[in-house]
Amino acid sequence: MTNGIRGRFISFEGIDGAGKSTQHQWLVDRLNAQGREVVATREPGGTPLGEKLRALLLAETMHLDTEALLMFAARREHVESVIRPALARGAWVVCDRFVDASMAYQGGGRGLSAVRLRDLAQWTLGDLRPDLTFLFDLPVELALKRLRAATPNPDRFEREQAEFFERVRATYLEIAAAEPHRVRVIDARLSLLEIQVTLENIIASY
Repeated sequence: MTNGIRGRFISFEGIDGAGKSTQHQWLVDRLNAQGREVVATREPGGTPLGEKLRALLLAETMHLDTEALLMFAARREHVESVIRPALARGAWVVCDRFVDASMAYQGGGRGLSAVRLRDLAQWTLGDLRPDLTFLFDLPVELALKRLRAATPNPDRFEREQAEFFERVRATYLEIAAAEPHRVRVIDARLSLLEIQVTLENIIASY
């Protein structure tokens, strides 16, 4: 560890089209400018193996159980190869999606048992969870309008219908309500500058 201090683990979550990835990069740049060591990463992905699994997950039709298992396989590799070592040396890890995404997408969206997902999380992650999660919340109709305007070649998740994203959004909001100490809901209807000020204030008091 750097000076014996564990790093910080921040995740960004939200339905497709909510704008989280843009703000993810902004926060990475902001923390770097403050002189912190920052590891910017994403899920699924984050490792060479994880990126190969990401390509399969975003393109190939598969059984729901297979989808969930591949997500957690990529996550396990990510945690052991990237996240835990970075935190141990005192770095800040800023991740575009983490385990909440599985609860929301495979659980809420696809209907996989929450108990099964929690068991997978416990098996693959132990007690590792983000210290802070920014949940970018946006009405589904607006998110899909933004998504379809900006994404000429959507992946198989982005091609889902509004009802799917309504379930995903509802699950995300349930997680936020259950863990308000960790999950901060960001109104993604705000301007980029307003969102950045909000993120800055939360990080400053964190």
